Amino acid sequence: MTNNIDRVAAALDNQDYKEASRLLKQLYKQSPSDAWVQFYIGRLYEETGKWEAAEKAYRQLLRTVTLPKVLSKARQGLQRLEEGEKARRQRAIARSKADPRSEEPGVLILEATAPERRAELAQRLARILQIDPYTAKLRLQIHGWRLYRTGSMGELKVYGEELQQAGLSVFWASLRDIPKIAVFRVCHFQSVSPQPTIVCRDEGDRLGQLTFDWSEVTHRVNGRLPIFVEAVHYDISRKTSEQIRRKTETQDYAQVCDLHLPGRRCILRLCDSSYQFDRGVIFSSHQQPTPGATSTATNRLKWNGMLGVLQQHLEGAKVWSEFTPFAETALEYRFLLESLTPHIDVLRPAPTTWDSAFQLYSTLVFLKNDGAMG
Repeated sequence: MTNNIDRVAAALDNQDYKEASRLLKQLYKQSPSDAWVQFYIGRLYEETGKWEAAEKAYRQLLRTVTLPKVLSKARQGLQRLEEGEKARRQRAIARSKADPRSEEPGVLILEATAPERRAELAQRLARILQIDPYTAKLRLQIHGWRLYRTGSMGELKVYGEELQQAGLSVFWASLRDIPKIAVFRVCHFQSVSPQPTIVCRDEGDRLGQLTFDWSEVTHRVNGRLPIFVEAVHYDISRKTSEQIRRKTETQDYAQVCDLHLPGRRCILRLCDSSYQFDRGVIFSSHQQPTPGATSTATNRLKWNGMLGVLQQHLEGAKVWSEFTPFAETALEYRFLLESLTPHIDVLRPAPTTWDSAFQLYSTLVFLKNDGAMG
């Protein structure tokens, strides 16, 4: 057995992979659980560019073998794989710099993962990003998108293509493309049939009108934006200096609905707190004054009535409603969100990055479906 193992090692050193494979097949039939046979199978995978299979073989040895020499060789093999992957990635990033857009700032987005594939894909994500499998599994969401990484477009493209080759659903986008999409804040609908006409404000806050066809709307993006208040709590069970406590709480939610018109490179943004229900089209009876009704309840009914009418006209438009899980990951990137203009009219005591997170989410949906990203 030792003599044959030496012959395998010599064949690999001479890059005679056909001979090494022939010898290993014989040895595997004789002793399939032999540690050295398992190690050299991993080496053959490594030498022939089957890096994922090599890593799997080396990690299996670390879990099942106690021989110090084999363990040491397996660890060295894993280190070589890691260093080789880093070198290949750096070469790919260097090549990507030939693209003039490679230095533009961008974001890398992980899309939802099917529950039955989560464990398998977590292993691949861990290998590519050099993190442990448990952490990788936590970063794979079953619903919605995750803002996973920021960086230059050249670097994100390299990581994104590696992840795609590993079977993960990802895409990347340039932050410089976001302001290129015009956002019109809808004041009210002047008409809905035969063609809808809106009164709206542009990014410069100029008032105007826009007439379009319902067929131009290809996607609809819904979101809820928390409205925070500074609440005061009084607790007599605490000592005097700690009886009054201030805490930020969610008082309510603002409802936002974006209509995407890719042919015009624009988004029509509706918000329940700024829509002028007292003007233009009457969508439901709730838009008539009701004695004794609270403004919040009435506003929500008006909003739902309007969405019901829009739904009738937009049956062919895809609806995106998983903003909240995306926002919960995007809020970690405060510096990024603070650099974006939200284009949302919600009366707040203080700005919040939730508004910018919705702007980012909606424009990413726009860019992804417009084919303007990886």
